[in-house]
Amino acid sequence: MEGRQAVRELLRAGKRKVHEVLISEDAHSAATLAEIVDLAGDRRVPVREVTRRKLDDAALTAAPQGVIAKATAIQPVPLEELARPAGNSLPLVVATDGVTDPGNLGAILRTAEVAGATGLVLTSHRSANLTPAAVKAAAGAIEYLPIALVGGLPAALAKLRDAGLWAIGLDGHAPDGLESLRVADEPLVLVVGAEGRGLSTLVERRCDQVVSIPVLGRIESLNVAAAAAVALFDIARARAANPA
Repeated sequence: MEGRQAVRELLRAGKRKVHEVLISEDAHSAATLAEIVDLAGDRRVPVREVTRRKLDDAALTAAPQGVIAKATAIQPVPLEELARPAGNSLPLVVATDGVTDPGNLGAILRTAEVAGATGLVLTSHRSANLTPAAVKAAAGAIEYLPIALVGGLPAALAKLRDAGLWAIGLDGHAPDGLESLRVADEPLVLVVGAEGRGLSTLVERRCDQVVSIPVLGRIESLNVAAAAAVALFDIARARAANPA
């Protein structure tokens, strides 16, 4: 785990065992790092000061922001768990179809958690996984957002649909705009396509509806993380207007 927000939320959540926190000896003036030290102390996690060079040598991202934590791995949840209501919230699941950029995956995770999503589906092949870069970009969202890891997305979507979720695809080439979505306040899984090619043919066939973000400018479309953010907050707005 690298990055100040990611490490802070790791310690705040307290869901995983943290073995050690490494902090650069020249970074103590930062308020977030001071909070990390306090949280680590509360959880009896060893904190070790190292030189900037040693921290950078241990880092797997280009900018660890002066802190690295060593923790047990995230444990995926069964796909069926994502189909159940989360407390008082109807399922709002995000599924990624071939998203390969770790930064985009991290941004989608972060936005999904902030927008009230109840889970995320990742595929084990041909897509970005929870690398240090993706986890850093997620800024702690992985500590709160249940994640299911599946072999194939079409089969996973079929299972979620059988469990009562609407499958809504998001693709820049879809003729229907996001405003045509009528099931935003129903249990649903929002499927975001890969950078460039969008949704795969098999995944699109598993969707009940495919919608796009209306484009008003000259650039063809938003990137996948930005498009997911627009769609998720539009769904959140609709759910707030029609609470379950």
